[in-house]
Amino acid sequence: MASLVKTLVVKALTLVVVLIGVLVLLAVILGATGLSNKILKSILTAEVQEYKQQLIRQGLDPASVEKAVAEYNKTRAEALGLNKDWYVRLPQTIVQLLLLDLGTSRTLQSSWGSNKISDLIMDRLPNTIILTTSGIAVTALVGIWIGLYIGSNVGGGGRADRVISILSAASYALPLWFVGLVLILVLAYAPKILWGVQIFPPGGMVSTPPPREPLAYVLDVLWHLSLPLIASFIVFFGSWAYSTRNIVLSVSQEDFVAFARAKGLPESLVRRRYILRPSLPPILTNLILSLAFSISGYIITERVFNWPGMGSLYYAAITALDEPVIFALTYIFTLVYIIARFILEILYVVVDPRIRLA
Repeated sequence: MASLVKTLVVKALTLVVVLIGVLVLLAVILGATGLSNKILKSILTAEVQEYKQQLIRQGLDPASVEKAVAEYNKTRAEALGLNKDWYVRLPQTIVQLLLLDLGTSRTLQSSWGSNKISDLIMDRLPNTIILTTSGIAVTALVGIWIGLYIGSNVGGGGRADRVISILSAASYALPLWFVGLVLILVLAYAPKILWGVQIFPPGGMVSTPPPREPLAYVLDVLWHLSLPLIASFIVFFGSWAYSTRNIVLSVSQEDFVAFARAKGLPESLVRRRYILRPSLPPILTNLILSLAFSISGYIITERVFNWPGMGSLYYAAITALDEPVIFALTYIFTLVYIIARFILEILYVVVDPRIRLA
């Protein structure tokens, strides 16, 4: 037990080092290339110009305007940290992030008008969970179940095995955003143009204006969610089923599985105890890491479906050169990955006795 705890502690410390390393690397990229200074200078220029226009509208004389603008420019430059070198300024940002002080956005706001980055994340994160995380979860569970059934059959799954192999190859070659565009054209725009019927909406999370009744609002969100989920299922189902089939097929050919069948054990028991359990570590790795990565959202897919998720937020932060948001989102995404990796380390011990013994 003490050895197991020691191993988990070492794993946790290693993952924390990885987390800090990602932030340091991001700081070096933004700082050494001069991008951080350019972002701050462009923000400062916009703020000074706006302040100058306010003074002019107040009717002040040119000399007073220039003096006030110079003082404001100096004050704001110090507030933004432009009087410090990047290798002095950015480590402070890293320390704040590690303490979960995400700061405020300079350009973006949440749906209720807050510019706190934590509010931005809480505004977008549920939308991403609804879209990408739920889509991956449903698709993965269906694919894993079918892959388990095909891979555990003696001699393979026959026709079902061939169908899954073909579907996997076809779906793996299709980008999610491309499938989304095709579905929008075929199932959203085409029925509207040909028959005047709106079967599926072309994008967005809710209708405009949104329904006021709670049940109607939920149904409206599900209606808008239909096309993205269909696209996600088409793209990911084949690969989930095929990868699970390969894992399970490899385990089902082991001697202990043949011995269990030779003993006359029920096939359901053989699949559950002798095939599924030894297959769980790689399957859980794929599932947990996929769910963790889904938190970051799919930038292009969310843009295609006009879905206000984390991917769209990251895209908006990059296009607006909002440095605090870029830093905070990178930190949060890496933190989620680190937590997922540590959860996997614990699950490995739970599902596979061989790891406990090792």
